[in-house]
Amino acid sequence: MKEILPGVFHWKTFHKGIQAYVHSYYINATDPAVLIDPRIPAQGIEWFAAHGAPQHVYLTNRHHYRHSGRFVARYGVRVWCHKDGLHEFTQGEKVRGFSHGKELPGGILALKVGALCPEETALYLPLNGGLLSVGDAIVRDRGKLSFVPDEYMGNNPKSVKRGLRKAFFDHLREREFDHLLFAHGAPWIGGAKHALGQFLQGIEL
Repeated sequence: MKEILPGVFHWKTFHKGIQAYVHSYYINATDPAVLIDPRIPAQGIEWFAAHGAPQHVYLTNRHHYRHSGRFVARYGVRVWCHKDGLHEFTQGEKVRGFSHGKELPGGILALKVGALCPEETALYLPLNGGLLSVGDAIVRDRGKLSFVPDEYMGNNPKSVKRGLRKAFFDHLREREFDHLLFAHGAPWIGGAKHALGQFLQGIEL
C-alpha cells in the first residue's frame, strides 16, 4: 500500500484467475472515500477503517468486481458499474448502474470508453492536477503503454483500436489530468497526459 499522491493510495495483488498482478486504488481525498477495482491488500481489510472507511466502489468494467463483496460485507459500500455491464452480476451481488457522462459520489466523472466492451469506463477525478483511471483498454507493462492484446478484442481488433483511440483522444482534448491510474500496470504519476498523447499518436492502424 503506497500513497502515490495526497489522499490517493495504490497497491497490487496477484490474481490467480488470470495469473497476473492487478492494481487497485483507495482515495480518501474525495468526500466520501472511494475504491476503484479493489482487491484486499496485504495490510488487510481493516486497514481502511483507520484511514476513512470507503463508501463507494467503482468498477471500470464488469470484470473488475474482484473483492468488492468483502468491502460490502465489512463497510456496507455501494458498488457501481456502468449499466451495460450489470448482466454480469447473477450471484446476488448488489451493483448499481451508472451512465456515461454522469458525476458519481465523490465528484468522480464517468467517461465513456466503450469499444472494448460497452461498459468500459474511464473515471476522471479532479484531484492533484487531475487523475484518469482506466480499466482494460490501456495497460502499462514495463513502463510502456499499450492496448490490451488483440486476443481480447474479438473478431476485429483494428476496429476496436480505432474506437479506443478516438475515445481517448476525446478525453485528452476535453480533460486536464497529470496522472493515469491503471487496473493493469503501475500508475503513471506526472506527465501522464503527454505520455498518453504520444502513445495514441504512435498507433498505426
